[in-house]
Amino acid sequence: MRLLYTTAIYIYISLIRTAALFSGRAAAWVKGRRGSGYFSRSPFSDDDRVWWFHCASLGEFEQGRPLIERVKSDYPEVKVLLTFFSPSGYEVRKKYPLADHIIYLPPDTPRNAARFIKTFRPEKVIFIKYEFWYNMLKAAGKSDASIYLVSAVFREGQPFFKWYGRWFRKQLSLFKHLFIQDRASATLLESYGITNYTVCGDTRFDRVNAISQAAKPLSLIEQFAEGHSVVMAGSSWPTEENMIAAFVNRNPGLAKWIIAPHEIDGDHIDRIEKLFSVRVLRYSEAEGSGTGDAEVLILDNFGMLSSAYRYASVAVVGGGFGRGIHNILEPATWGIPVLFGPNHRKFREAIDMAGAGGGIPFNDSQELAATLKLLLQDEKERKRRGLLSRDYVEGSMGATDTILKNLNS
Repeated sequence: MRLLYTTAIYIYISLIRTAALFSGRAAAWVKGRRGSGYFSRSPFSDDDRVWWFHCASLGEFEQGRPLIERVKSDYPEVKVLLTFFSPSGYEVRKKYPLADHIIYLPPDTPRNAARFIKTFRPEKVIFIKYEFWYNMLKAAGKSDASIYLVSAVFREGQPFFKWYGRWFRKQLSLFKHLFIQDRASATLLESYGITNYTVCGDTRFDRVNAISQAAKPLSLIEQFAEGHSVVMAGSSWPTEENMIAAFVNRNPGLAKWIIAPHEIDGDHIDRIEKLFSVRVLRYSEAEGSGTGDAEVLILDNFGMLSSAYRYASVAVVGGGFGRGIHNILEPATWGIPVLFGPNHRKFREAIDMAGAGGGIPFNDSQELAATLKLLLQDEKERKRRGLLSRDYVEGSMGATDTILKNLNS
């Protein structure tokens, strides 16, 4: 099976190199690995304690980030090696200051894996959530590195638990410990005799709480929001934007609206502006002149969303009519109700928040309109739902402490 796996890796490399001729993302994948210098001289000395964190992409990095920050705070002598599989993670975080060395993960061939481990000599290997590179794990194990999986979620549909899953389950035996998010994962693992786990929740709760604690005031948004209820559409896609615009156009003056679209290219911002019959202002235009009588403010920049939620009365998080909802914990930590579309069932936090009452799913524009009208007209209900959101986040924190204690035991 290992031979078949390695053959598949070589086939994947060939396919992505071909795709790089036509796809910018594939080209970035190939170019980044060509310039990484995996096996040149290590930036670490022989005496350094190297902890290797691997993240597939940006989402996994955000889950691993609280742990990296605690490691650098509590064990400043530890050197952090950070690797990414995807360009979407590497390109955004390639200058992350708390990592001592950041590169792409090389293709998982036996030769690459052996040379990678020999070059960097990690003392601990921490894979985040979903990455299982067999040759890398095998090579790390042979070097006597301690290997951990963090913030994992296991479901019956994964290859480990299929009729052909025996070889895939062998990969789990390479980990010294599995830090998993929920009891359902634990029950599934135990049914296959896997007991080297701890249920500790999700490190993202610690991350969003830290973000809210460190958030700085945004004076322009504060000016825009003053004296009004504010609905924040975070990481919105066209479906949510169309629904919100239709509601605003039918109910002018009911609230102020902030749109933080997932894509901020000029054509998309132009499209959003044309949806509304009320006055719309881009953040970049308002910086010099103020917000005036605008009812809709479009955040045509990155990096502001998590802090901007502090000014919202209600959040509508995008993605629920596409591949899946975006981060609903960021608004929840500010103690506001969080609305999201139907494609949320693979997200444990969405199921839990809906069950607790702080998260409110909607399936179409009619349901969204009814929920928005209720929350904007009933302050008591809005605050009740918001407290449930905040209580959920606060009650779910602490995973980072649990993991770090076990890593250094």
